[in-house]
Amino acid sequence: MYSVYALYNKKHNKIYIGQTKELTERLIMHKDEVFDNSYTSRFDGGWELLYKEEALNRKNALSREKQLKSYRGREFIKSFIKQMRP
Repeated sequence: MYSVYALYNKKHNKIYIGQTKELTERLIMHKDEVFDNSYTSRFDGGWELLYKEEALNRKNALSREKQLKSYRGREFIKSFIKQMRP
């Protein structure tokens, strides 16, 4: 089972969308900045899991990741951010 997820950096108002087979391990990698030049390591302030969904296989996960990275998908993710704000 694969996961498609969105992270949010409140300090910089940035969104990261990705997919992985091991979500827990991947979130730790984002938090610990394992990859020095990655998108998430460029912005301090921490990333929080904003959204996740399961996919049956990698092909479906990649397809959904692509949808979420589209304009309409980002608007969908931004609706979760608006719900977080008081």
